[in-house]
Amino acid sequence: MSAPISSSDSHLVEHTLDHVELLKGHFLHAFRDTVRLPNGEQATREFVIHPGAVMVIAMLDDGRLVMERQYRYPVQQVMIEFPAGKLDPGEDRLACAQRELLEETGYRATEWAHAGVLHPVISYSTEFIDIWFARGLSLGERQLDEGEFLDVFTASMDELLAWSRDGQLTDAKTLTGLLWLQNHRSGAWPLTWQTV
Repeated sequence: MSAPISSSDSHLVEHTLDHVELLKGHFLHAFRDTVRLPNGEQATREFVIHPGAVMVIAMLDDGRLVMERQYRYPVQQVMIEFPAGKLDPGEDRLACAQRELLEETGYRATEWAHAGVLHPVISYSTEFIDIWFARGLSLGERQLDEGEFLDVFTASMDELLAWSRDGQLTDAKTLTGLLWLQNHRSGAWPLTWQTV
């Protein structure tokens, strides 16, 4: 899902001259492109193709939120996050959100609302993350993927805001989700709910 480039943006657009594959892994696909800059000069751009993902802001009836703690190898630390996961090829985004919430936390939701999309690392990845809200939760059995280890817990919005302020919560998608949550609860950003 990308915004169209208008004719008034032509002075900013870079044009691809060469496209070289650097790595094709199970999850990521890396390239180095040579581009023509708006001033006519050339530069290189290294970037990763990412299949996209979803994030779920799951709200319990008492207002608390379903959260996860998970070790993230690239940053070598345990991170506080909203439940999230990558899209499988051809997978519907809502179906992915439902699947990831159940697999990682054991929760199912009866109502879902699509909030928006975020691009967490626009300088070097095509990754997008669809933001979903879920309510009407019921707890069942988790179905973690092979090799997936995480703790599930609940927290209040005030706790999440304090952890963000104090630097304990630094995950970009979760910070964006918290912005959505804060604005939704204030009434500034309404959501359209659907029963599933």
